Amino acid sequence: MLQILGKTNIDFIGRRKYAFILSGFLAFLGILAFVQILRGEANLGIDFAGGTAVQLKFDQLIRIDEARHLLESKGFVDAELQEFTRDNKLLIRVKKQTTIQEKLAERIVQAFQEGFPNNQFVVDSSTEIGPTIGEKLRKDAVVAITLSMIGIMIYIAFRFEFRFGIAAAIATFHDVLAVLGIFYVLNKEINLLLVTALLTIAGYSLTDTVVVFDRIRENLRQRRRDPLEQIINNGVNQVLSRTVIVSLTTLLAVIALFFFGGEVIHDFSFALMLGVLVGTYSSIFVASPILILWKGQPGKLLKRG
Repeated sequence: MLQILGKTNIDFIGRRKYAFILSGFLAFLGILAFVQILRGEANLGIDFAGGTAVQLKFDQLIRIDEARHLLESKGFVDAELQEFTRDNKLLIRVKKQTTIQEKLAERIVQAFQEGFPNNQFVVDSSTEIGPTIGEKLRKDAVVAITLSMIGIMIYIAFRFEFRFGIAAAIATFHDVLAVLGIFYVLNKEINLLLVTALLTIAGYSLTDTVVVFDRIRENLRQRRRDPLEQIINNGVNQVLSRTVIVSLTTLLAVIALFFFGGEVIHDFSFALMLGVLVGTYSSIFVASPILILWKGQPGKLLKRG
């Protein structure tokens, strides 16, 4: 493995109090965002809030400012527009809790027919989600994330020991809450694509944490008489180069996705960027120091038998 950092001897455990303060703040933002999402007060996408999404393909390129002016004149003041200039496509989202009887999609199509009679178009897709379905999707997303956290804890507990599982679950949940909280503060849209990103982040964070824990477990077996703080510090320092290299490699791919992947996955790739950074931080400053909270001999951290 390429050693870009060489042999380090950083006292990560000694700085755990500062890390816990930062992590506590990030977790608070995440919990606040979580509560607001359940209340329906966050910037929810039509997946969770209900609404209408219509994608139109025009014969000629349409200017987005003209389309927005047309929709505002028809009463769609809060409509969100997204253009795909290569294919002359326009995506219109109206986050408004409606019933199927209102047929919002038909009103949008009619508005463009009247506003641009010389620019023919076809309806690529049309989706209408009622508030009841949106609420169900929102609850299902919460269940999916919760079950994934429980699965992570069980897996780590089976592979290592129960307290390792608790530490990994806390660190992973911390990463999910941190990204969710940042999205809420930045008023980014909360939708199913973000849920996909959060589950991806959980998997990435878990993988990084497992590597660190595996080295700590090896040191626990070889140096049972050493202080627990020293054993954990050595383990983190020994895999630090690997952690940084993997994180940088992943980050480069996600950055490319962020700038060149298009508007559709812009927020998705942004969430992954945050997740890689927060996940790397938590593997070093959150997951490992949590093991210190369990006092006792280093040998007690090993799986019995």
